[in-house]
Amino acid sequence: MTENSGWGVSSSHYNTARRSDVPREQRPGPDSPQQSTDRVAAMGFTWDSSAVDWHSIQHMPIDRALARFRGQLAGHVWDAAALEGNPYTLPEVQTLLEGVTVGGHRLEDERQVLALAESTELVHNLVRNGRFSVSKETADALHAVVAPHEAIEAGHFRGEGSVRGGGTVNLGEMGSFTATSSDDGGALLRAEYRHGVEYLASSVDRPAERAVVYFCLGTRRQFYFDGNKRTSRLMMNGQLLQAGLDAISIPFNRRLEFNQHLITLYSDADATPLMQFIVGCRPRG
Repeated sequence: MTENSGWGVSSSHYNTARRSDVPREQRPGPDSPQQSTDRVAAMGFTWDSSAVDWHSIQHMPIDRALARFRGQLAGHVWDAAALEGNPYTLPEVQTLLEGVTVGGHRLEDERQVLALAESTELVHNLVRNGRFSVSKETADALHAVVAPHEAIEAGHFRGEGSVRGGGTVNLGEMGSFTATSSDDGGALLRAEYRHGVEYLASSVDRPAERAVVYFCLGTRRQFYFDGNKRTSRLMMNGQLLQAGLDAISIPFNRRLEFNQHLITLYSDADATPLMQFIVGCRPRG
């Protein structure tokens, strides 16, 4: 399949993890205990950089990365929608993105697919126009587009409007995870975001690592009432594209693995398995 093949790329076009071609003796050693301590303080979780195959993410000119992303747009939208429980099939997503209404679905499901498409296009256009930035403003703008029909006060952190609370994630038999309270109007959440972004900019050298860690940051901190994973994925992909790297979709057919690694992130404050999984979902070729 070429990079200009249109809308029809599904989760079957993504790799599973494989070993790096970099010889073992050239790979970095394990991260230090101090790095782990610093990461927990700044991010709320830690990870082992040396355990993730960063070299497997192909570098290319930004224009080519954008073209590949555009060619895979329907696959990104379908995977993201399916992970949210949306019943649209990939051919139906392709049809809807071509401007043709698909019968037999709830209006809420159609709206979610269209919101995912619009927000994915927005990431593409922000990077193409040199306007993408790792900032609360960009994250809020993407959240306002991707989750206006599900999230309370879309485009704003929890607590910034009239509603308080939120931030609790059900982990099934593992209980639940509760993120920072929003009862102070979101001040603590804003501080967490600022500290996390500053740490990434100052202490994480690899662009791919910064992008994937950002996904974990937004997912675990629960900045918004809903749509945190979707917004974090969009922000991750904006950073990857900006660095001339392939955007990454989480394939629906690997949702069980994804959910298991999310539980580890929430319950153990360890992002390493999730980061390994995400890098393993990179596009082929």
